[in-house]
Amino acid sequence: MSAERTEPSGLYGVGHLVEHQLFGYRGVVVDVDPSFQLTDEWYEQVARSRPPKDRPWYHVLVHGGDHMTYVAEQNLGADESAEPVEHPWLGRFFDRFSAGRYHRSASLH
Repeated sequence: MSAERTEPSGLYGVGHLVEHQLFGYRGVVVDVDPSFQLTDEWYEQVARSRPPKDRPWYHVLVHGGDHMTYVAEQNLGADESAEPVEHPWLGRFFDRFSAGRYHRSASLH
């Protein structure tokens, strides 16, 4: 994740609930990159649908998992369930959940 944070423009922000449109998992956004930030090797091996690199990419904690994914905006949709996500790392990023969204821990501002 990027060391310096500016609020990039994208469909989703930190704390938004999302659903992966190809794989069907739910999650919560913990960081947003305004464009692809990983290696070309990772992109060639993992990003099989070849989403655009010049659009936002999201770091997402996966509901029911213990890992984070890196997902292109084109592969995400809003998770309309408004149900909390279960993930062991939630406390590292957020301190509360209300109105269908997670809110950052004060120590992360």
